[in-house]
Amino acid sequence: MIVPPPAGGAPAARDSSPIPAALAGRQVPRYTSYPTAPHFHAGVDAGTYRDWLGQLSAGTSLSLYLHVPFCAAMCSYCGCHTKVTRRREPVDAYADRLAAEIDLVSASTAARRVDHIHWGGGTPSTLRADGLARLVDRMALRFALPDDLDHAIELDPRTVDDAFAAALGAIGVTRASLGVQDLNPHVQVAIGRVQPYAAVASAVGALRKAGIAAISFDLMYGLPHQSTADLVATVALAATLRPDRISLFGYAHVPWMKSHQRLIDEAALPDAALRFEQEREARVALVAAGYVAVGLDHFALPADTMARAHQGGDLRRNFQGYTVDDADALIGLGASAIGRLPQGHVQNAPDTAGYQRAIDAGRLATVRGLAFTREDRARGEVIERLMCGYPADLPAILNRHDLAPNLFDAALDALRDLEAEGLARHEGGLVSVTETGRPLTRIVAAVFDARLGQAGRHSAAV
Repeated sequence: MIVPPPAGGAPAARDSSPIPAALAGRQVPRYTSYPTAPHFHAGVDAGTYRDWLGQLSAGTSLSLYLHVPFCAAMCSYCGCHTKVTRRREPVDAYADRLAAEIDLVSASTAARRVDHIHWGGGTPSTLRADGLARLVDRMALRFALPDDLDHAIELDPRTVDDAFAAALGAIGVTRASLGVQDLNPHVQVAIGRVQPYAAVASAVGALRKAGIAAISFDLMYGLPHQSTADLVATVALAATLRPDRISLFGYAHVPWMKSHQRLIDEAALPDAALRFEQEREARVALVAAGYVAVGLDHFALPADTMARAHQGGDLRRNFQGYTVDDADALIGLGASAIGRLPQGHVQNAPDTAGYQRAIDAGRLATVRGLAFTREDRARGEVIERLMCGYPADLPAILNRHDLAPNLFDAALDALRDLEAEGLARHEGGLVSVTETGRPLTRIVAAVFDARLGQAGRHSAAV
């Protein structure tokens, strides 16, 4: 039985304006960065990264992201860089390399202040409590971790019990992000992730008991055999647990990148029109449950820091999605991890073996990246503003980056079709996404992407 969520939010108006199916199904990047990862190249290597780290001042604030590419089983919908293992040896060996990489990075830079730590994967809990604690101790030894550190970890609810939650609290974790996806049994079977509501509720209870009060859920639409009613039922049930944040992601079917997704029956996937309906109805249900819509696909309780940042114009976007992280540099640790420094993007070797060989040789594991041009910075700023739901002041951005006032003329020409559809607005140099166009924000942002089409394939816009 689905329990109705607590009342509290104002009802969300349903936008009945038709969205062209051709637009909803168009392939565009998710824009967690600009330029996007397919444009990274081997010209930015470990030597480049070492030089860039060396240019950071002692006052630079850092955000550390640690990628753990292991899971006990592979979920067929997964788009992460991960591999299946049930053996301890490769996981313990990988933890040793993470510790060594922390040493290498700290030795390459004068920057010490860490404001944020984020563990992702894969399933970070495969490191076990002792492995996580050892790595936190290493970070505390090499960097300055303040008492008010924002310390988040992504978790599979099925791996969380009272003892593990207590261990997370003991190492200073302040936020846990639980992969919920869908709470309907037939959808869980279709995606290879059987995870009853009771398991999620138990994990939430254990985390709160351990003092980890900030809880996030990841939900998904566009899954095989998932109806709109299934998704709305999941939203209602998830909302009864009152997580502070809920992310609502569209399933990205990219079997050309993730071969295990071929296990999913493509005939069971909803089409673009149904995906749009699912996103819209889930949004209505979340707002009715008391959540504030944040950006394209996040929702937060009004008192949460993300909701406040959104309302104050301070919302940001990085490789983890929407964030309140305003650190000067994001340091990626682990196989495939991406970092962003003031000079550009860097990415570690995506394969675990290549990553470990580099670390064992005493080298940073960077194998590709991209140095920003002034134009990249300007376009990235426009795209981030639009993705965060804010107007982009084109003249101000061009002036800030000392670029020609006509740089975006071609983009504005392309924007006219979206304006005619009622999806975007351009007035007095300000470009914004309309409420009708909000589900297609990525398409509006793509107008300003000068590199689109040069490399890579992407997921559907909705």
